[in-house]
Amino acid sequence: MLINKKHLRKYFNLLSIFLIISFLATCGFGCKTPSQQIKANTKPITLNYWRVYDGSDAFDSIITDYQTLHPNITINIRTFRYEEYEQQLLQAWAEDRGPDIYSIPESWLGKYQSKIHTMPAQTTMVFQHQSTGLQKEIIYEMKTTPTPTLRQLKDDYPDIVTRNLVIGGKVYGLPLSLDTLVMFYNKDIFNNSGIVTPPATWSEFQADVQKIVRFGANNKIVRAGTAMGTGTNVERCFDLLSVLMMQNGADMTGGMFLPNENDKSQTSPGSQAVAFYTDFAMPLKSVYTWSVEMPNALSAFMAGQVGMVFGYNFNLSSIRSQAPGISFGVAPIPQVNASAPSNYTNYWIETVSWKSTHPNEAWDFILFMSQKQELAKYLAVTQRPAPLKSMIASQAEDEYLHAASTQTLTADNWYRGSDAIGAENVFKDMVNQYLNASSDEEKNIIIHNALSKLMQTL
Repeated sequence: MLINKKHLRKYFNLLSIFLIISFLATCGFGCKTPSQQIKANTKPITLNYWRVYDGSDAFDSIITDYQTLHPNITINIRTFRYEEYEQQLLQAWAEDRGPDIYSIPESWLGKYQSKIHTMPAQTTMVFQHQSTGLQKEIIYEMKTTPTPTLRQLKDDYPDIVTRNLVIGGKVYGLPLSLDTLVMFYNKDIFNNSGIVTPPATWSEFQADVQKIVRFGANNKIVRAGTAMGTGTNVERCFDLLSVLMMQNGADMTGGMFLPNENDKSQTSPGSQAVAFYTDFAMPLKSVYTWSVEMPNALSAFMAGQVGMVFGYNFNLSSIRSQAPGISFGVAPIPQVNASAPSNYTNYWIETVSWKSTHPNEAWDFILFMSQKQELAKYLAVTQRPAPLKSMIASQAEDEYLHAASTQTLTADNWYRGSDAIGAENVFKDMVNQYLNASSDEEKNIIIHNALSKLMQTL
């Protein structure tokens, strides 16, 4: 019997439709049944994330976004007091536990370099999303994504980031913020002293100090122009001295204090910076305005006892909470040469522990946080200076962020070896001894001894 071709074609069409419907009914749109490899990569994982500043509220939106893509991953954030943080890290590692992701000051990198799992060349993650259409099911997709190249990092971040965090071609961490040293000034004191704008140069700064300072009986400082010159009660003594040295042209690689070998009558740029700094605490100097008898610099500022102090964005919360009635402004730090500014940065980085059992996922989360749209959510909560070049313009008009943010492109620091805290103490001790020196010869010995001690920390 001959079969009509038209009927045969109709039969095969109906069969095809039936098979497709049967396939979709059992497998779903796009075959959503995960493979064994995908199942292995979607097992529940908890990433422990240790920090000092910014609690979980600063990351809630970011974690929600991340878990939408990777619902099998839980991010557990734990915060510590700065005073206990390092001891907690070392103790946890000694007991073979601790965080997958942790924050450290960039200056600690020399000490912690061996305890970091550097950024891999790529991450491999399973992404989950819901299908569209009538039958809602989960679609699984495994992706291998290259991590940023050195060129991309240089394009995205201010120069200091790659100089600090890329060692031997390996990336040791990424910042969520890039803080730079700024100047806080009391607006009421400025107005009463006839100072219209914050000083742009150190010469202007010296002149403004003399306009502000007030003395009482026995030459006692009643109101200070600034908090500079000592080592013990100026919190950022190290940073201030460092930026003064760098602005003055000092070589911060080792010879910063040494006099010019070709002309013994000339002092080095570094020793000139020490003399400039300590002048503010020398009673016989015209800029005398501060002493070891004064309280902590930031505390004095919040009490209205000092016109200008130096600090970082994270000091804002203390000023606002402890001195809500003070009228203050934030300005860039003065410069030796305003047309060629040099600024100082002190920031924290996010990195992955050498003992993490999930370095792939840990780095993936750091890279996710570092995307512009996610960073914006973190910065909106914390009000910190942005680390990405593309975000600087958005903070340029902010009353409290503009100074720190716009300084990042010209920000610098220097490697202080495996003992950053030890290096800071060398500076503080040098300043305190310098103030008590009775001759230039003694001052030179103090400076040379400080350099010798500093070289031991490198």
